[in-house]
Amino acid sequence: MFSLVVGAAIIADRRLLAAQRSAPVELAGGWELPGGKVEPGETDEEALVRECREELGIEVVVGQRVGEDWPLHNGYVMHVWTAAIADGEPAALEHSQLRWLTEAELFDVPWLPADLRVIEALRVHLKEF
Repeated sequence: MFSLVVGAAIIADRRLLAAQRSAPVELAGGWELPGGKVEPGETDEEALVRECREELGIEVVVGQRVGEDWPLHNGYVMHVWTAAIADGEPAALEHSQLRWLTEAELFDVPWLPADLRVIEALRVHLKEF
């Protein structure tokens, strides 16, 4: 059995929103896609909307799924979905900082190892938004 987390690939103006972890200590400073754990009874999409509201203070419209299961550490699996901002301006409510990255800047930040494969897969999606 695995635990499921969702990641939001928030894309606007051909840029991807990246978030820098502030905790836990072993992950602090690394960059990731916003998101978090899927709660019992929630769908991926519901969890993604809730996590974006809690972490970024925005409302999103969930788009398409990116890839299949992205294995993480400790038995976690991540499902990644594209998302567009429906309302609000992203704020770092639970992260150290946020950055919008163009395709050329995608690897200018030190992504957490588990997110690297996802970021590579997202390149094609940047051209669509």
